[in-house]
Amino acid sequence: MEYWHNPRCSKSREALALLEQHGHRPTIREYLKTPPGTDEIQSVISKLRLSSARDLMRTKEAIYKELDLKSVEDEDALVQAMADNPKLIERPVLINGPRAALGRPVERILDAL
Repeated sequence: MEYWHNPRCSKSREALALLEQHGHRPTIREYLKTPPGTDEIQSVISKLRLSSARDLMRTKEAIYKELDLKSVEDEDALVQAMADNPKLIERPVLINGPRAALGRPVERILDAL
């Protein structure tokens, strides 16, 4: 199990605590320090069964507006933007083999168990 974590984010800390309360200790990946590549992001999008890469993006981030990503329709370009700017990736994400879950709301993180 790999957990994409931002320790400065309260939701990310809450979801990690919830996993630990359920007896799980995933491998922690501080994705801002060790960003995932495009293949990893694409894999997570697939495992989450998202209809668009945009569904994994933090659309309220300043960089989203600066890069004018709202007007981008190319899925590969959106994935590349997340790889280049990991701050755009919504958090937290738990990856567990063929499954993944986005911890928004926090309890949804348990869906990947």
